[in-house]
Amino acid sequence: MAELNIVLFEPEIPANTGNIGRTCVATGTRLHLIEPLGFRLNEKEIRRAGMDYWKDLDVTRYINWEDFLEKNPNAKIYMATTKGKHVYTEVNYEPDCYIMFGKESAGIPEEILVEHPEECIRIPMVGETRSLNLSNSVAIVLYEALRQNQFEQMKMEGELHHLHWKE
Repeated sequence: MAELNIVLFEPEIPANTGNIGRTCVATGTRLHLIEPLGFRLNEKEIRRAGMDYWKDLDVTRYINWEDFLEKNPNAKIYMATTKGKHVYTEVNYEPDCYIMFGKESAGIPEEILVEHPEECIRIPMVGETRSLNLSNSVAIVLYEALRQNQFEQMKMEGELHHLHWKE
């Protein structure tokens, strides 16, 4: 069974983290947040952001990068970066891998990326676009990893209620 993990390194924008949390709930994916966060993550703030699904999210917070590594010692981590060596579709995502994304303003720190050049992945873009929105990037890469793992544990077409359009 696929037990994929999304890791956010020092996320700064609560709406992005909220959207990513919702995607994780919808896909049965675990979310890992590496502090410091650029916002408060208390019950009032969660309600204000309309994140009523947050209670259903499997989320773990870490004091810093070292704390994350210590608590996940054998994690296979793919790191999304515009400097990635591989396009995100060129790697094989293990059912229990971790896919990490950096903070909105700066990405994953260079000192972490240089330690893991083979695990750095990128989403192709044209022109001088700096990067895609963080929550969009997570959805793009996560759904590729889910596809590679045959969308295990997810509703498939035969299980869905089909819409009947009025003529």
